[in-house]
Order: sequence, then C-alpha cells, then structure tokens
Amino acid sequence: MTRTDKGYKGIGMEGTIARWYANNTGKDLSRFAEQTRAVVARAPAGADLLEVAPGPGYLAIELARTGDYTVTGLDVSTSFVQIARRKAAEAGVQVDFRHGNVSAMPFEDASFDFIVCCAAFKNFSDPVGALREMHRVLRPGGRAYINDLRRDLSKEAVDADVARMRLDPVNRAITRYILRSVLPRRAYDKRQFTAIISHTDFRTFDIHEEPMSLEIELRK
Repeated sequence: MTRTDKGYKGIGMEGTIARWYANNTGKDLSRFAEQTRAVVARAPAGADLLEVAPGPGYLAIELARTGDYTVTGLDVSTSFVQIARRKAAEAGVQVDFRHGNVSAMPFEDASFDFIVCCAAFKNFSDPVGALREMHRVLRPGGRAYINDLRRDLSKEAVDADVARMRLDPVNRAITRYILRSVLPRRAYDKRQFTAIISHTDFRTFDIHEEPMSLEIELRK
C-alpha cells in the first residue's frame, strides 16, 4: 500500500544549503530552458501560472521572460523566496514569489490556469494534500504538470545526467551520490504515483516515464 503522507527527513533548504543549491543548479541553465519549452508546449498564452516549489526561481524567471504568462511561485523555504526575488529583480522580470506550504496554499479557489512542479514533489511531506490543493486552486479545465525523479532510475541515467552538469570534481561526486542513493528513496515509480492520484479528485491524467524522471500531466 502506498503511503499518503511522509515526514521530510532531508536537510532543510535554508541559509548556506539553499545558497549552495542555487549556485550549483545555476551553473547549467539548459535544463531550465528545456523545462520552459515543456511548459510552453502545454500552457496557453495568457495563463495565470503557478510554479510550486520554485527554489531559486530559475524556471519561473524563464517563464516570465517569455511574456506569455502571469507567474507566481510558492516555496516553503524563506531563503529560496529571498534568493528568487533577488534573481527576478536582477533579470528584470515580474514574478510574485511567495512563502507557503503546497499542502495549504495561500490562494483562493480557482486562481490559476496552469501549475508546474519540477524536481520537488518527492520531498512533499503530504503528497496527497499537495495534489488536492493543486486541484483546488486550478480553474475548471486547468492543468498541472509535474516532472520529478523516478524511484526506479538506473545508474547509467544518473551518470549521463551528471555528466551534462558543469560541476567541479567534488560537487560532481556529491551530486552523483545524492541522485543515486539519497533522492530515489523518496521518489515514486509510476505505480506509486498512480496510487497517490487515486486519493484526489483528479480523474484525467497521464504518466510518462523518462530515463531519469516521471512526467505527470493532470487535468481538472
């Protein structure tokens, strides 16, 4: 039976850890360009768009650069919110980064047309609650797109992904270890994610398996 809640046992993404993460992920922005293309292919122009757990804000900023969306970001880390706001100001784009929990979002019902969540869902302590809240804040016909690490990824997929990152030897070794041994323990496979969705009001969805990740699309 798939658990519908779990405690977060990782390192809190605040302070030094948040800055380390922001600096290292910022060394290879190509993945955010790819994510932007994935969102643009799915989200209609003019949409009110919410990124859940944007971290340092790289994807939200790229989406705002397109000029096609009104972008909001919600993150549980105060450090990430501060970092993301600063980076948006430096980029000269408008993104409304807010502090909050995905399982209890500070938004009215039916506030957004599209929700995106990349590389974060596995860390949510209440995954069912997170999906229920996504459903609540979506407008009728709205969509959610989730892309996250798959639990059953291979070592070869990890090595190929790390090789594309511009990391020094120490950070490359740390990142490879985290992707191989730490993060998959919290991630889901296709069967497990399907079970989580079954506890929500989402009835139309698709789950696609990539070498490193699951791509989940849900419609309200």
